Amino acid sequence: MAGCDISSGRVRPCKDSLGGNSTLYLYNELVDPFTVVDGEATAMSVALAEAWEFELEGDLNTFEQSMEAPRDTFSRVNTQTATFVFKVPDAATNAQFNFMVAGFVQGVLKDRNGNYWAIGSDDGFDFTVVHSTGGAKADGNLYTITGVATTGELAPILDSATETAFLAVVV
Repeated sequence: MAGCDISSGRVRPCKDSLGGNSTLYLYNELVDPFTVVDGEATAMSVALAEAWEFELEGDLNTFEQSMEAPRDTFSRVNTQTATFVFKVPDAATNAQFNFMVAGFVQGVLKDRNGNYWAIGSDDGFDFTVVHSTGGAKADGNLYTITGVATTGELAPILDSATETAFLAVVV
């Protein structure tokens, strides 16, 4: 059992963290887009040559991970659920969201603390897109996209060198 025993603890962190996310980067599915060591992405595949930036606004953009390991099956799965809201729909965004739903996109999510998380890295996200407009003039006219991915581990954080390499391929 030594291969799955914990090997360290954690001290209480300072109260200086922010919730929320600031930027979503998406790219088309790749096998092993990052090399991951102990929960950290330490290198990026040379096959990852293009990623696209989606700026996030407001407090409605969430990312959640839920890891489970049932004793009955001795398996482990981490379900990642990401929800993002984009304002002011347009034809160009419609076209990209159509591709997103049809494909198996993977991504990197930058949180408000400056961490870059590799998300959907195993098999990509399955996205749903909802376009809605309210009845009142002050109601939202927006897209809500929700992506669900399953992975074997919690999303790794990109180290600084991998972050730099990744940002260099953002279109």
